[in-house]
Amino acid sequence: MKQPQPRPAARTSPEGRPAPAALESVHQALRVLEVVNRCSSGVNLTQIARETKLPQLVLARAVEQLVRASLATPVGPDAYVAGHTLLLGETDGAAGRGHLRETLAWLRDAVGAAVYVARYTDGEVAITQYADGPATPVVEEWVDFRVAAHASAVGKALLAQLDHDDRRDHLARHRPTPFTRHTLTSRHVLFRQLDERPPGTPLLDLQEYALGTVCAAVPITAGPNPECVALSIPVPDPGRLKQAARILQSEAAAVLLALIVAGSTRPTVRRPEDTILSTSA
Repeated sequence: MKQPQPRPAARTSPEGRPAPAALESVHQALRVLEVVNRCSSGVNLTQIARETKLPQLVLARAVEQLVRASLATPVGPDAYVAGHTLLLGETDGAAGRGHLRETLAWLRDAVGAAVYVARYTDGEVAITQYADGPATPVVEEWVDFRVAAHASAVGKALLAQLDHDDRRDHLARHRPTPFTRHTLTSRHVLFRQLDERPPGTPLLDLQEYALGTVCAAVPITAGPNPECVALSIPVPDPGRLKQAARILQSEAAAVLLALIVAGSTRPTVRRPEDTILSTSA
């Protein structure tokens, strides 16, 4: 398999900030996938555990993610071979993108809300993918998301991954505006909230962008640009948002795996012991 050369963390990543939980989960899944892909006749969980040194529960979760993404296929009791989407990035880009759309549609149904993938690129917030439906409408973009980073869950999840200077630069270009009575406009308070939240905790928008809509977002950055996966619920229901955000957080790694398969992003931040499987392997 082709292993990309390690590169330093993106300039916009705050120094010393832990990798997002979704990224850590993907690294674990990719370590499992490397073992599975190397054993063309199949490999059992005992051998995978021996080679990856992952704890039993972590290994089970990683295998579940790979099977769901069709990157690994069961061939017997606790035995697996590489799945059919492993080489989609090389052989069929359209199929890889189709797999990403299917993953987002599955996540939309799992959380019961519209879901989005966003990226911070060229100094701006951009929605790059989304999945909605008749019962799960997207949020009405009554104000351009590019100027609403301080008020949206998507924007907060991306700002949380920028360093202090880049955050200040962004908010100097897009001054915090009170879109609703709930909108936070203090840069000092916003930065403190972003820095003091526990790693992996979803970022929330509690009617800060639009009255009647609540949102949650989880960082999933793996490449040079901050990324996140998010959801929006068109009713201010704290209980429903909490449950949906919990599912979003647990399944964020599946979205990142799908992005890697589709060639939309590539992992570049890793621990020395992690081996990253290139989608062009």
